Amino acid sequence: MNVDQIFEELSAKLGRWMPESEIRKKAELAFRINQLKKERNAVILGHNYMEPALFHSIPDFTGDSLELARLAAQTDKDIIVFCGVKFMAETAKILNPQKTVLLPALNAGCSLAESITAEDVRNLKRKFPDVPVVTYVNTYADVKAESDVCCTSGNAAKVVESLKNDTIIFLPDEYLARNVARQTGKHIIFPSKSKGWPEAPTDKLLDYQFIGWHGRCEVHELFTVGDVEDAREKYPGVVVMAHPECSPEVTQAADFAGSTSAMIKFVQENKAPSYLLLTEGSMADNIAGLYPEKNILRIKGHRCPHMQQITLEDTLLALQKNQFVIDVEESVRLRAKRAVQRMIEIV
Repeated sequence: MNVDQIFEELSAKLGRWMPESEIRKKAELAFRINQLKKERNAVILGHNYMEPALFHSIPDFTGDSLELARLAAQTDKDIIVFCGVKFMAETAKILNPQKTVLLPALNAGCSLAESITAEDVRNLKRKFPDVPVVTYVNTYADVKAESDVCCTSGNAAKVVESLKNDTIIFLPDEYLARNVARQTGKHIIFPSKSKGWPEAPTDKLLDYQFIGWHGRCEVHELFTVGDVEDAREKYPGVVVMAHPECSPEVTQAADFAGSTSAMIKFVQENKAPSYLLLTEGSMADNIAGLYPEKNILRIKGHRCPHMQQITLEDTLLALQKNQFVIDVEESVRLRAKRAVQRMIEIV
């Protein structure tokens, strides 16, 4: 598409809340990026949390962490530009060691990924020997390397059930762990190096069916049951959707809990008068652009400061300057790949 065509498409999706001059600027950037990705034989993967002008213009594929991991494993392009955060780009590199993986913003991190280290996982494994470790994909490569299998919010319960084990270590998201423990009928504890490790005889370890960690998403922990109640009072008939990184109290108060892609599918297939998404704020704008006939509410629009670092401007620079290249040490990559591959195979 030329600049005018991109401009028209973005205007149709975003024109209700974005000024024409800004849309024109975004369209020009998107055109240059799309030209350059063809020249460089690159593929652009865009997470559902990307800002709307980027989400609706340059990615060859959009999706949640699980979808994008699967797509990264299948690409035949020389370069993967990951419009997401660092752990996502690392996952793409884990699956594609011979390809160049670029992250447009060097410091696009994640509060969850920062909440746990590989040494923390090793300490847990020493404390709970022979207990399988399920690690949320929102972690860095060295943590994945200490794990038996990774999961996403979309397949976490299936991953846990696939292990057929009485006891599971599930890291590092506290709220996702609580939600999955409730979903799978397991009792959960939270050993913490800051509060002291719980002491228990080895023969009693099976009492601890689910061993979690005190990591949280800095965005999703902000949502409250009060937000749900306020929405229901102001917008009768609203469907409230919550991401599983929200607290169990919030997911139970909501009408639907699921991954970002599950939310998109739910909106597509239902005919409610309005929808409220309790997740990263860009999602509301992105879904509104996909389904302009739907009434997507924008209250409590908390934004992820890390996802917001990924811009069209920096994506263009990434392709122009081959920055910022993501590498994973080979010994770590090989061990992490086993855990990621097992995640991808569980449908």
